Amino acid sequence: MGMFKHMGFCLAVLAVAGIAACSKGKEAPAVKTGGKTMEEIVVKIGHVAPLTGPQAHLGKDNDNGVRMAVDEANAAGIMIGGKKARFELLSEDDQADPRNGTIVAQKLVDMKVHGVIGHLNSGTTIPASRIYNDAGMPQISPSATNPKYTQQGYKTAFRVMANDVQQGGALGRFAVEKAGAKKIAIIDDRTAYGQGLADEFAKAAKAAGAAIVAREFTTDKSTDFMAILTSIKGKQPDLLFYGGMDAQGGPMMKQIRTIGLKAKFLTGDGGCTPEFIKLAGDASEGAYCSLPGIPVEQMPGGKAFAQKFTAKYGQIQLYAPFCYDAVNVMISAMARANSAEPAKYMPALAATDYNGVTAQIRFDDKGDLKGGAITLYQTKNKAWNFVETMGGN
Repeated sequence: MGMFKHMGFCLAVLAVAGIAACSKGKEAPAVKTGGKTMEEIVVKIGHVAPLTGPQAHLGKDNDNGVRMAVDEANAAGIMIGGKKARFELLSEDDQADPRNGTIVAQKLVDMKVHGVIGHLNSGTTIPASRIYNDAGMPQISPSATNPKYTQQGYKTAFRVMANDVQQGGALGRFAVEKAGAKKIAIIDDRTAYGQGLADEFAKAAKAAGAAIVAREFTTDKSTDFMAILTSIKGKQPDLLFYGGMDAQGGPMMKQIRTIGLKAKFLTGDGGCTPEFIKLAGDASEGAYCSLPGIPVEQMPGGKAFAQKFTAKYGQIQLYAPFCYDAVNVMISAMARANSAEPAKYMPALAATDYNGVTAQIRFDDKGDLKGGAITLYQTKNKAWNFVETMGGN
């Protein structure tokens, strides 16, 4: 899925060992290297995702991507403000619940972390972003795609993947122009992510000439969709679009085939996972999904990242490469600013031009990724296979 390159900033950072503004990161005991004493600072990086519940497999994937980047940064011996930085990861579980999202956001603020990677879901990222903004704390989301996140005017908010205006537009055009859909049914899970993506998809599909013959909704906890699907079947759509995550998308796909609904199935990044195929079983064959970014095999360093990650943590579920890039972008900004103090490295973060694993990462004035690509995949023989990439840097 859309992924990958290595920490290109390390050599440059290691060369910057001169006197610079001191970080207000927590002082650590001095360490000896080669007989010389070197001062250390501790830089705390927060991470938030659902680590329990139906989306725990995705949250753990995010956590592993963050953890790998932090481990590599510590091994690289990065200097910030003339001191060796030791990065500590503080990972929190928001259970994909907006209320829990704000609780753990405040917890990280109270713990005085130097920056936050997360949250995974738009529904938790958006309310948490106000708390981080009020604290002046930089937040980089590796996976929240709802455009509202970066439309609030918060200078602390950034994301390293395409948003749903980009993704929904690409999906809508693909449904009509490539999948040949003229009559489309839409279901979403009423979350900020699912409904937001469905709204953007509907706009693009209608603009491309399709008719929306049904617009239904469920929840991100449901597993029985028979009543909704039976109603949709009577409208005889050419294509059914689902805005939501794999925990619902997989069972929905199975039930679509059970009732004999012949429509093509299309979903966004939340369903573009191995778990979707596992849950849908044989019914997954022929389904389409999208994922921000380009395929791993097309990325410079992508195969190397995948090999490192899978050797350590197993199969990539979805957003781990974006989490890896998000950490490296944040650390790179700290290194260039010679400070881990949020107010001092935030301008460097906004000016990022980072050669990442997932893309060449540059932010616009809202904190969105410039020129994000969207890749379409289709299931064949119980695996997601590349179809095409739309847009890009």
